[in-house]
Amino acid sequence: MTARLSVRELSVRFPLRGGRTVAAVTDVSFDLAAGECLVLVGESGCGKSVLASALLGLLPGNARTGGAALLDGLDLLTAGEAALARTVRGRRIALVPQSPAAHLTPVRTVRSQLEETVRELTGTRGPGLREAAERAAARAAFPADHLDRYPHQLSGGLAQRAATALALVGDAPLLIADEPTTGLDRELVDRTVDELRRHVDAGRGLLVITHDLAAAERIADRVAVMYAGRVVELADAVDFFGAPGPRHPYARGLLDALPERAFTPIPGMPPELDALPGGCAFAPRCDRATGACAAVPALTGGRAGAVACHHAHSPAPETADA
Repeated sequence: MTARLSVRELSVRFPLRGGRTVAAVTDVSFDLAAGECLVLVGESGCGKSVLASALLGLLPGNARTGGAALLDGLDLLTAGEAALARTVRGRRIALVPQSPAAHLTPVRTVRSQLEETVRELTGTRGPGLREAAERAAARAAFPADHLDRYPHQLSGGLAQRAATALALVGDAPLLIADEPTTGLDRELVDRTVDELRRHVDAGRGLLVITHDLAAAERIADRVAVMYAGRVVELADAVDFFGAPGPRHPYARGLLDALPERAFTPIPGMPPELDALPGGCAFAPRCDRATGACAAVPALTGGRAGAVACHHAHSPAPETADA
């Protein structure tokens, strides 16, 4: 497949007082093709949402970026605010934000915001505008009898569905969904995931950021695992969630922490991004760490399977019987 989005060695830094720097994203590279869903997983604070903000030009003014992020030839990192606002956001890239309530206009009803978005992105006018807005709401399972409510009158789950409806309006070639199932019960999670999957099956690209590994398994074509600002594994979803499973110890730990699996948490805590250890950042939490982990492991392998671990090809340690 031809890559729609090509990210190469993307880095994001935030300088702090006293000379310290937050290394939020470091040397991230991946491709996302039309008709493909890539799911980005990892613990909170690993850089997933910062990466999404970098692609949309929504980073704070003190951010320093490096690398490239090409969307059909346009470098999103250097495009400039005017180009991003006029031709990219909403039209070429749509966003389901992590904090939907903060992205909804507080003094306007959901209906008016949907109608404006439909009008701007599809050109719909006149009597058909109301019906088009209601169809957009239905795609995200947003109840029609709540369309005339204001954002402060919505629950967290309803705000999430409103934001999803707004993101789906223009059928943008690339959709970024940052925690799109937050606040939803399992039935609505499945319905939302299935609607996003239809977006992909229609030939569009989808980048999903999520903690919900059940949702990830349902929607993903490929999985990227982030830890301490770096991608440590890229794998086909069928291999990641099935056999042979993840190859990076951290990725295996994420799956083993699930209640339906070993229900064993990863020991320790992730490092602070302004005080990363030398070498492999996961080594202090890893039961396979050796002296080789004093060097940062490179992400090696092909599109369908790459891992950044010095011990990826050695047998996993046996666990004692309970």
